[in-house]
Amino acid sequence: MILNIALRELRGMFLSPLAWTVLAVSQLILCWIFFAQIDVFFSVQKELTTMPNAPGVSDLITAPVLEIASVMLLMISPLLTMRLISEERRNGTLTLLLSSPISISEIVLGKFFGIVFFYLILIGMISLMPLSLMMGTDLDLGKLAAGLLGLLLLLCAFAAAGLFLSSLTANPVVAAISTFGLLLMLWMIERSGNGADSIFNYASLTSHVTPFLRGMLNSVDLIYFALFIITFLLLTIRHMDAERLQG
Repeated sequence: MILNIALRELRGMFLSPLAWTVLAVSQLILCWIFFAQIDVFFSVQKELTTMPNAPGVSDLITAPVLEIASVMLLMISPLLTMRLISEERRNGTLTLLLSSPISISEIVLGKFFGIVFFYLILIGMISLMPLSLMMGTDLDLGKLAAGLLGLLLLLCAFAAAGLFLSSLTANPVVAAISTFGLLLMLWMIERSGNGADSIFNYASLTSHVTPFLRGMLNSVDLIYFALFIITFLLLTIRHMDAERLQG
């Protein structure tokens, strides 16, 4: 049932122009950044040949593109998650959904995986740009895989938070603004800290996704994203379960 709900959500996204617009605009912007980074790489190539342990294309092209993609998707994700539950509530179909013989967990997970499937398509399209570098140079596939994993975990975190805030209101615009505000706060909160060991640094999305985007895997960062995603999914399930009990 979770898969059926997820596929229904995915089909619904592609029936609207929003999904196609997001794919087109994100690819256009990232393509421009990608070619700009290639120009930067060629401009410093002579200096790189004289440097010991010089950074390669993975560091100078792939990593910056993924970092810019993470910021861009921070702004786009609330537009994608705002309708997940709030639109059902506004259209009056949420009551029918809650009264159906489907568990709340299946509904929430189905909607969550529906948006995650869309993100997988988006990440697959983004990965084509760095993979094209393999036609002319050596690409560190390990760093690329770590970067794409970090981007996926970040988007899953965006989806979980957006799903929860979408469940709190019948207005998709309110859900989008609330989600953007929360994600932006968690993105920039590390600037409030006084060092790498501050609680703000541990709570920040930026401090945990940056190592991935630069090709480094860390168990602490994996645990952070797992706890972040699970927490917001459980909050959504709890809230909707309480709403079902209230009738």
